[in-house]
Amino acid sequence: MKLVFAGTPEVAVPALDALLASGRHEVAAVVTRPDAPAGRGRRLVASPVAERAEEAGIEVLKPAKPKDPEFLERLREIGPDCCPVVAYGALLPRVALDIPAHGWVNLHFSLLPAWRGAAPVQHAIMAGDEITGASTFLIEEGLDSGPVYGTVTEEIRATDTSGDLLTRLAFAGAGLLAATMDGIEDGTLKAVPQPADGISLAPKVNVEDAHLDWNAPALRVDRMVRGCTPAPGAWTTFRGERLKLIQAAPAPDRTDLAPGQITAGKNNVYVGTGSYGVELLWVQAQGKKPMRAADWARGVRIGEGERLGD
Repeated sequence: MKLVFAGTPEVAVPALDALLASGRHEVAAVVTRPDAPAGRGRRLVASPVAERAEEAGIEVLKPAKPKDPEFLERLREIGPDCCPVVAYGALLPRVALDIPAHGWVNLHFSLLPAWRGAAPVQHAIMAGDEITGASTFLIEEGLDSGPVYGTVTEEIRATDTSGDLLTRLAFAGAGLLAATMDGIEDGTLKAVPQPADGISLAPKVNVEDAHLDWNAPALRVDRMVRGCTPAPGAWTTFRGERLKLIQAAPAPDRTDLAPGQITAGKNNVYVGTGSYGVELLWVQAQGKKPMRAADWARGVRIGEGERLGD
């Protein structure tokens, strides 16, 4: 088939690479978000998908909005049979959805209908799920509600951050998306409507959502830290300033600390929760670089009875 691939961040690049390497389909163009300011100089930078497409010599389309008439006209001129999508980042209007004969097929990082929305991996970890995966589905105008072509499953490991898990899903999902294109092309694959039961939503996780509650159980705190790493970053406060937690681990043997109470030894830093303690491993103080929690604690000289949080 002739394909137009839509995607923006680094997590979409493995799927683009898989389609380029498949040998069965022609990736005629790529659709991605416009260049965005980045870094201290705030200079405009192309998306990872745009950079990869340019390396491969593929036409790159960067509409401000996918309803722009110039973009729609160019898409009709290309005449794709199907448009595979991975984390494109903009809502597709009906007029765009109707252009390819086989529609737009999205790779979503959950086992639909679980975790529909922008942050499925983060929510799966924060909810304590043991299994997640990726799904390919036909995009409709509803939120991730279209019929599903296929899935792959992935175990959520005890130490997984959302970054770790998303990286694995990006590569497993890339193979799934390529296989879905093959099945659509040869007519062996049909999309199946999602069940009405088991729907859960995964809205974007913002900075306020990542504010830690030390009255919550230790497992909840651990899942919050892992689910919010690398972004937006789980955080608390210490002496009135924000402290980001990059890595922590449950410490079931520390039952002697009140919620938020922090204590530091030579090589360990522990904080109390609503159940038992957690050990802080890596932190980032406001305006500082990430550092080992023990090094941070030596620098700030934690006093007896001090607490994290408001």
